[in-house]
Parts: sequence; structure tokens; C-alpha cells
Amino acid sequence: MSKPKNTVMEYRNYYLPADFPVLVLTGGHWKISDIPSSRLHFHNCLEIGLCHSHSGTMKFYSEPMSFKEGDVTCIPRNIPHTTYSDQGTESRWSYIMFDPAQLFRGLFLTPDAGPDLSLFSYRNYRHILPRETYPHIHYLTLSIIREMEDKQPNYQICVKGLLLALSIELNRIQEEASQEPGSEASHKAYLPENALIISPALDYIEDNYSTQFPMEDLAEVCHMSLTHFRRVFHTIMRTSPLDYLNSTRIMKACNLLLSTEESILTISEMVGFASVSNFNRHFRSVIRMTPREYRSRMLLARQKEGSDSRQTILEFTGWMEPETDPS
Repeated sequence: MSKPKNTVMEYRNYYLPADFPVLVLTGGHWKISDIPSSRLHFHNCLEIGLCHSHSGTMKFYSEPMSFKEGDVTCIPRNIPHTTYSDQGTESRWSYIMFDPAQLFRGLFLTPDAGPDLSLFSYRNYRHILPRETYPHIHYLTLSIIREMEDKQPNYQICVKGLLLALSIELNRIQEEASQEPGSEASHKAYLPENALIISPALDYIEDNYSTQFPMEDLAEVCHMSLTHFRRVFHTIMRTSPLDYLNSTRIMKACNLLLSTEESILTISEMVGFASVSNFNRHFRSVIRMTPREYRSRMLLARQKEGSDSRQTILEFTGWMEPETDPS
């Protein structure tokens, strides 16, 4: 099945701090319009959604899937999709955005020590999990959202435990789905083989951002010529491969600035910049302040009661409000 010709895709990047890579988007304003968007979006992390009210449709290219109140959705990174409510309604949602690989880093030291909890490579998957069929998934998801809202003492430890339990349950569902007759055909029905042809490049950047490599390497993993790759990449990401690579390096640097005492020079080298001057220039273009200013301001914000140290960077990355423009 080929991708619709007029489909426009948007990449949404969410900043997830290295020490606790979890973000919850919730509140009364998180309502989804009943007007179908012409755009599909995908993001850099795992999205777990909970529908609090009404019903509607989630679309993966041309294949619609219905949702209703109480359903939980699971969308791995790099999976283009969009959501809209039934006519005359606005469904209300909460979203958990997190990085399982980072959150559970070191939990299982070898591939045989436990399940694969990354969830990033899931393709043949039930993206919508009804409450009546999976009540435990609904309970765990709602518990995580409430913990993140209330922020009681030790809430991060509690959330990590709940997310671990949720990830294990999702892993079990994935394994069961892969054994079902016709599961491969179902997979192809809503996720065409060429659904996101630059996905290998995005994964390559995530795994190799700290090293120096030519753009030809990205084109090669996507099996394209360099010229064609750059054109396709820019159409989907609305930025060049090099600019996206440098933005990824800046996001990683933000984590290091807040979680380590390494010098700015050392951090610039750790995230792959050839010179500290080049690092400073790119950092200012993305974050709108120098690395030193960012570290100072964010650490000061952490010391203030009730402040959110992620606020500044979130102004520049991710979608922190529900989409309202359907065009």
C-alpha cells in the first residue's frame, strides 16, 4: 500500500532529561478537534495516550482505527499518525512521553537478562488498547499520570516502577500479537514498508551523534543517493540532515550540562562537535542562550521551590499544546 500523495508529515521533538526521561502532557485544555488534520506527525520518544472522554479516530496513513473513552494508545517513535474526534465532540487526553531505553538503562545488563523494554522497534502492534480488554494497562497508565500530577515525595521512583510494570505488560501483549495468525498481514495494513523511509537515518543519528560521520552514511542506511536523501529528509523533517544532527547534539548537551560537572569544552566534544566555538554557535541558535547561561539558569531554577527546570528548553522543542490548526 503506498502513502497518500498529499500526506504531510511533521517531526515533534520532546526534551526528556537524562536523569528522569519522562514528560506528562495533561489538563483540561488537552482536547482533540473533530476536524481531521492533513498532517501526520511522529516523535522522538514513546507516546502512551489515555482517552478520558468521547471517541474518534486514530489514523496511520490511510488506515483508520477507532478509539473511545478509556482506551490507551501506544505509539513508538518514528510512527506517523494523527488523531481526531467524532463529529461535534472534543475528546480529552493525557499523554506520557518517555524514553524506555534511557529510563531503564542498566536494569538488564545482558540481552538474556530480561525482556526488551525499548518498545522503539515495535511495528506489528495493537496501537489502541481498550479498557475492557486490558484493564491493567488502563490502571497503570492512569496511576502514572496521577503520580506525575501530584508529585508526592519519591514520586519519580514510583513512576519509574509503574512504567516498568507497564512496559513489561506491553511487551507481553506485543509477544502475543506476534504469534497471532495473520499478524504480519495486519502489520502491513496500517504501516506500509516504506512508511517512514528516513527512519534508519534517525536511528543512526541517535546511536552515533557523538562521532564524526559524513552525510553519505545517512543516505546509505536509507538506500538513497545523497541528493535524493537530502530532498526527502527536508520534506519530512523541514530541516536539513546536518541541522537535525546538530540539534540532536544540542539536546544531548543540555542533559550533560545539568547532570554532570564536566566543562563546556568537554561536553562539546562528548556530543560530537569539532570545536567549542562551533558548539557555542549552534547552542545559541537552538536554545537562545549560551551553554554557560543555560546551565546557570536551569540549576538556579531547580533550587526554587515548585519551578520546572525543563521549562526553558520546552519552549523550543516538542508540542506542548494540543494541535488546533487542521490545515
